[in-house]
Amino acid sequence: MPEIHIAAAIIINSEKKMLLVRKKNTQRFMQAGGKIEAGESPLDALLRELNEELQIQPNPTQIHYHGEFHAPAANEPGHTVHAHIYQLTWHNPIHIAAELEEARWEYPSDATQLLLAPLTEHFILPLLI
Repeated sequence: MPEIHIAAAIIINSEKKMLLVRKKNTQRFMQAGGKIEAGESPLDALLRELNEELQIQPNPTQIHYHGEFHAPAANEPGHTVHAHIYQLTWHNPIHIAAELEEARWEYPSDATQLLLAPLTEHFILPLLI
Protein backbone atom coordinates (compact mmCIF):
# COMPACT_ATOMS: atom_id res chain seq x y z
CA MET A 1 0.00 0.00 0.00
CA PRO A 2 1.40 3.45 -0.85
CA GLU A 3 2.59 5.47 2.16
CA ILE A 4 1.98 9.13 2.90
CA HIS A 5 4.73 10.61 5.08
CA ILE A 6 3.33 13.12 7.56
CA ALA A 7 4.17 15.01 10.73
CA ALA A 8 1.35 15.72 13.17
CA ALA A 9 0.96 17.29 16.61
CA ILE A 10 -0.97 16.35 19.69
CA ILE A 11 -1.78 19.85 20.94
CA ILE A 12 -2.96 20.11 24.54
CA ASN A 13 -4.34 23.24 26.23
CA SER A 14 -4.34 24.29 29.90
CA GLU A 15 -7.62 22.40 30.48
CA LYS A 16 -5.98 19.14 29.27
CA LYS A 17 -8.14 19.15 26.13
CA MET A 18 -6.60 18.16 22.83
CA LEU A 19 -7.06 19.96 19.55
CA LEU A 20 -8.76 18.04 16.76
CA VAL A 21 -9.08 19.37 13.23
CA ARG A 22 -11.17 18.42 10.22
CA LYS A 23 -10.14 19.25 6.67
CA LYS A 24 -12.56 20.73 4.16
CA ASN A 25 -14.85 18.22 2.45
CA THR A 26 -13.97 15.43 4.92
CA GLN A 27 -15.69 13.90 7.95
CA ARG A 28 -12.92 12.57 10.20
CA PHE A 29 -11.16 14.53 12.93
CA MET A 30 -7.41 14.26 13.38
CA GLN A 31 -4.35 16.07 14.66
CA ALA A 32 -3.05 19.18 12.93
CA GLY A 33 -0.13 18.57 10.61
CA GLY A 34 0.47 17.35 7.11
CA LYS A 35 2.71 15.91 4.46
CA ILE A 36 6.47 16.14 4.72
CA GLU A 37 7.89 17.81 1.61
CA ALA A 38 11.08 16.71 -0.15
CA GLY A 39 14.18 17.81 1.77
CA GLU A 40 12.16 18.72 4.86
CA SER A 41 12.71 17.19 8.29
CA PRO A 42 9.58 15.95 10.10
CA LEU A 43 9.89 18.75 12.69
CA ASP A 44 10.32 21.42 10.00
CA ALA A 45 7.25 20.04 8.20
CA LEU A 46 5.27 20.14 11.45
CA LEU A 47 6.23 23.75 12.16
CA ARG A 48 5.32 24.77 8.61
CA GLU A 49 1.97 22.98 8.76
CA LEU A 50 1.07 24.43 12.18
CA ASN A 51 1.75 27.91 10.86
CA GLU A 52 -0.25 27.28 7.66
CA GLU A 53 -3.22 25.51 9.31
CA LEU A 54 -3.51 27.20 12.71
CA GLN A 55 -1.35 30.33 12.36
CA ILE A 56 0.76 29.36 15.39
CA GLN A 57 4.54 29.28 15.81
CA PRO A 58 5.41 27.05 18.78
CA ASN A 59 8.92 26.98 20.20
CA PRO A 60 10.60 23.86 18.75
CA THR A 61 12.43 23.24 22.04
CA GLN A 62 9.06 22.75 23.77
CA ILE A 63 7.82 20.08 21.35
CA HIS A 64 8.09 16.46 22.52
CA TYR A 65 8.62 13.67 19.96
CA HIS A 66 6.52 10.53 20.52
CA GLY A 67 7.80 8.48 17.59
CA GLU A 68 6.67 6.98 14.29
CA PHE A 69 3.31 5.31 13.75
CA HIS A 70 1.57 3.65 10.79
CA ALA A 71 -2.20 3.61 10.17
CA PRO A 72 -4.68 3.57 7.30
CA ALA A 73 -5.05 7.02 5.75
CA ALA A 74 -8.29 8.74 6.75
CA ASN A 75 -8.96 10.58 3.50
CA GLU A 76 -7.01 8.66 0.85
CA PRO A 77 -8.37 5.14 0.37
CA GLY A 78 -5.77 2.46 -0.30
CA HIS A 79 -2.99 4.44 1.40
CA THR A 80 -1.34 4.31 4.79
CA VAL A 81 0.15 7.17 6.75
CA HIS A 82 3.68 6.95 8.11
CA ALA A 83 3.40 9.57 10.84
CA HIS A 84 5.94 11.34 13.01
CA ILE A 85 3.94 12.31 16.10
CA TYR A 86 4.85 15.23 18.33
CA GLN A 87 3.19 16.82 21.35
CA LEU A 88 3.06 20.36 22.64
CA THR A 89 1.06 22.52 25.00
CA TRP A 90 -0.59 25.62 23.53
CA HIS A 91 -2.29 28.36 25.56
CA ASN A 92 -2.80 31.03 22.90
CA PRO A 93 -5.56 31.44 20.30
CA ILE A 94 -5.56 29.45 17.09
CA HIS A 95 -7.00 30.58 13.75
CA ILE A 96 -7.96 27.88 11.27
CA ALA A 97 -6.68 28.45 7.75
CA ALA A 98 -5.45 26.59 4.67
CA GLU A 99 -7.42 23.37 4.08
CA LEU A 100 -9.03 23.23 7.53
CA GLU A 101 -12.78 23.56 7.93
CA GLU A 102 -13.12 22.96 11.67
CA ALA A 103 -11.05 22.81 14.84
CA ARG A 104 -12.29 21.86 18.28
CA TRP A 105 -10.86 21.25 21.73
CA GLU A 106 -11.98 17.94 23.26
CA TYR A 107 -11.09 15.92 26.31
CA PRO A 108 -9.42 12.75 25.01
CA SER A 109 -12.04 10.60 26.75
CA ASP A 110 -14.84 12.50 24.96
CA ALA A 111 -13.18 12.39 21.55
CA THR A 112 -14.22 8.76 21.15
CA GLN A 113 -17.73 10.05 20.35
CA LEU A 114 -16.45 11.71 17.15
CA LEU A 115 -15.64 10.18 13.78
CA LEU A 116 -11.83 9.99 14.04
CA ALA A 117 -8.97 9.25 11.69
CA PRO A 118 -7.54 5.76 12.30
CA LEU A 119 -4.22 7.24 13.49
CA THR A 120 -6.04 9.35 16.09
CA GLU A 121 -8.37 6.58 17.20
CA HIS A 122 -5.86 3.75 17.45
CA PHE A 123 -2.57 5.46 18.39
CA ILE A 124 -3.06 9.04 19.61
CA LEU A 125 -5.94 8.47 22.06
CA PRO A 126 -4.19 5.54 23.79
CA LEU A 127 -1.23 7.86 24.45
CA LEU A 128 -3.54 10.29 26.26
CA ILE A 129 -6.22 8.21 28.01
